[in-house]
Amino acid sequence: MGLVSRIEMVETAAGDARVTWYPAERAQLVLALGHGAGGGIGARDLQGIAGVLPADRVTVALVEQPWRVAGKKVAPAPKTLDVGWRGVWPLLEKPGLPVVSGGRSAGARVACRTAQELGAVGVLALSFPLHPPGRPEKSRAEELLGAGVPTLVVQGGNDPFGKPEEFPDGAYELVVVPYGDHGFAVPKRAGMRETEVVSIITDAVAAWARGLRE
Repeated sequence: MGLVSRIEMVETAAGDARVTWYPAERAQLVLALGHGAGGGIGARDLQGIAGVLPADRVTVALVEQPWRVAGKKVAPAPKTLDVGWRGVWPLLEKPGLPVVSGGRSAGARVACRTAQELGAVGVLALSFPLHPPGRPEKSRAEELLGAGVPTLVVQGGNDPFGKPEEFPDGAYELVVVPYGDHGFAVPKRAGMRETEVVSIITDAVAAWARGLRE
């Protein structure tokens, strides 16, 4: 795990958000990651990225939406999530570096919807919820395809919110975590340790981020 530099509170139109910084020495990029609608920044993928990417000159900022900071259990509507994300953006730009907008699940949707507007140089979509479980007709593909910037999707092979083979063709990269569910947990029969799963994610994100800097 990388060392936490500081935790900052940010006032937004949706309430106070919280940003936990994991700084890189001689950073070349800021990677901002939001959480999902059912969890926080303690998710295995978010923590894994925060622990590894700073060594690769990427400062990681884990962003907690105002509803989460306020202790609420249910996320608000997507429009309100976007308001919170927009309010945090000026702080993310303060280091004066290019910013990648990202997140897991609902946070990935926010990143896709706001990337061009905010001037993000890329989008990292972890466990993009392509549709509600069992409802493929309720596709959110337009959000992903409309990101308008280089995009990396990291998806569990058995994610009920959208298996890799369900994703449409488009201008994005897709990396699969074999057997992974929506939280990237894998069954014991897969024979994979959690450290191996996290390494698949962090290796893919690090390689993609290097490509953005070249």
